[in-house]
Amino acid sequence: MTLSSPLPETPDPADAAPGEATLTMLNPDFPFSYDHYLQHPAGLGNLPEQAQGTEVAVIGAGLAGVVAAYELMKLGLKPVIFEAGEIGGRLKTQPFAAAPEVVADLGGMRFPTSGKAFYHYVDLLELPTREFPNPLTPATPSTVIELKGQSHYAEDASHLPPFFAEVAQAWQRALTEDAELAAVQQAICERDVAELKRLWNQLVQRFDDESFYGFLSSTQAFKELSFEHLEAFGQVGFGSGGWDTDFTNSILEVLRVVFTGADDHHRSILGGAQRLPVQLWKHSPEQLAHWPAGTSLESLHGGAPRGAVSGIHRGTSQSLPGGGVRVTEKWGRTQEFAAAVVTCQSWLLSARIDTDENLFAPSMWTAIEKSHYMLSSKTFVMVDRPFWRDIDPETGRPVMSMTLTDRLPRATYLLDEGPDRPAAILLSYTWNDDALKWLPLDAAERTRLMLHSLAKIYPGVDIGAHMIGEPITVSWEADPNFMGAFKNNLPGHYRYQERLFGHFIQDRLPEHQRGVFLAGDDISFTAGWAEGAVTTALNAVWGVLHHLGGTASPQNPGPGDLWEDLAPVRLD
Repeated sequence: MTLSSPLPETPDPADAAPGEATLTMLNPDFPFSYDHYLQHPAGLGNLPEQAQGTEVAVIGAGLAGVVAAYELMKLGLKPVIFEAGEIGGRLKTQPFAAAPEVVADLGGMRFPTSGKAFYHYVDLLELPTREFPNPLTPATPSTVIELKGQSHYAEDASHLPPFFAEVAQAWQRALTEDAELAAVQQAICERDVAELKRLWNQLVQRFDDESFYGFLSSTQAFKELSFEHLEAFGQVGFGSGGWDTDFTNSILEVLRVVFTGADDHHRSILGGAQRLPVQLWKHSPEQLAHWPAGTSLESLHGGAPRGAVSGIHRGTSQSLPGGGVRVTEKWGRTQEFAAAVVTCQSWLLSARIDTDENLFAPSMWTAIEKSHYMLSSKTFVMVDRPFWRDIDPETGRPVMSMTLTDRLPRATYLLDEGPDRPAAILLSYTWNDDALKWLPLDAAERTRLMLHSLAKIYPGVDIGAHMIGEPITVSWEADPNFMGAFKNNLPGHYRYQERLFGHFIQDRLPEHQRGVFLAGDDISFTAGWAEGAVTTALNAVWGVLHHLGGTASPQNPGPGDLWEDLAPVRLD
C-alpha cells in the first residue's frame, strides 16, 4: 500500500500467468474483451473480394488513427491518413538537442499494465518498457510530500505520519462502502460481464449528477475526518499525484480509473511514447489480406501521410455507399472515400474543419460541443547527471526526491537515465487551474518560477547548476489542433459520452449519416488513457468493415456483433 495509492496494492497484471484472473481495463460501460479480440487467430474479420483495396480516409495520426489504419490495412483496405502535424498526436516525444537520447514525453508518458489492448501493440513491436517513477513506488527511491511549508520524507508509506494513513484509509473505505469497489473489481478480474454491468449500471444511475468532490464530502468515511484530510487528499491524491483539479469532474470518471487499475503499475516506453505510433506506421504485419508481403502504412503512403484536413462533406459518388465521404485538404486537394475514421480532437469538427452538419444528428453535435477538456502543462529540463541520488551527509538521505507539493510545480518527477549520464527532470506537471497559471509564460520564465519554488523545499540544492541547454515545455490547451490534454466529463455528461461511444453502430441511422466513424480517447469512456484510443479505433474498424459488407469471424465476434448484449446503459 502507498500513500499515493491508498487502495491495497493490486497484483501487477503484467506478472499474471496465462489465463490467470487479473484486473484489466475491461471497461464497465461496455465490457468487451478487446485484448482477446486482438489475439484471436481468426483476426478481426473479412471483406468481400470487391471491397479489397477500397480507400478509407483516416483523419489524425495519433495512436487511434494509426491503430485504425493498421488494422484496416490488415483487412485489405487502403487507409489514407491525414495529419496536420506529426505522427503520434498526444503521444508526443521531444528529444533534448544536446543529448537526443534524453527525451521529454510531453503527452502520454505512463501506461498501466492493466491496459491489455494497448500493450498488444507494445508487445507486437517489442518495445522495451520500464517502471515509471510514480510517488512511493519501487521505481522511486524516495518521495517528499511538502504541504503548507512542512516536508515529509518517505521511502515507503510507513515513513509517513499517521495523518496520511487516515486519508488513505478514508478513500479506501469510501470506495468500498459507497461504490461497490470489491464487487466491481472481482467482476472485472473474472470477466463476469453480466455482474459487472449490473453493478456498474446501478452506479451510473446513482452518480451521473455527482462530482468527485461531492462524492468524497458525502461519504461517512470523510465526514468523520477534518477538512484538512479532504484537502490533503486533493493535494496528494492517489496513484500518480494530486486530484483536486479533478474535483469538479464526474465521480464516474474517477471510478473507472480506480476500478480498472488504471492508476497503478505504470510503465513508460524507453526512448519515448511516440515510438509506438511511429513504429506501427512502419511495421509490416505478418497476416495481411490483399496487399503483398512487406506492405506497411508507410509504404502505402509513399513515406508520408496526407496533410491537414479543412473539410469533411457527404460525397456524390454513385459507386460508394451513401455517396461516400468527401475530404478536402488545407491546400485544396479533394478526394471521395468509401468511409472515414475521424480521430482528431472532436471540437475540431466545428471549430477548424468545415464539416457537413448533416453528417451527424443534432444530438450528436450537442454531445461533441459539450465535451469538457482538461488543461495540462509540463516543463522538462535536462541535467548533467542524476544528482538527486547524491547523499546529503547531514541527513543520510538523497539530496532530492520525487516531489508532491501545494506550491506552483505541484508534481516533480526525476527521470533517471543511468549513473553519470545526462538525465531529465519533469519540473512541473499540472492540470486545469494549476496549468492555467503557466499559460502566459514562456519556457524560461516557467523554469525560473519552478526553481524558485523547489528551492524552498530543497534549500541546499542548486538544480540550475546541473541544467544543460534549454527547457522543454507544453501547454496542451494552447495547441490549436488539440485545445486541451484530454476529455474529462462533468456531472450530467454521461448521456453525451454514451452517444459518442456508440456512434459506430450505424444500422439505425439514416443513410446520409453513415460512413463517418469517430475514434480517439475522447470518444471512449476512459479519456486520457491510451487504452481508450486503441479500443475506440477497433470499434471504428468494425464499423468500417460492417459498412463495406464485411463480417467478423463467428469464432471472434467484434464489438458491434455483441453490442446488444453489452451496450452502455441508457439513462432515459
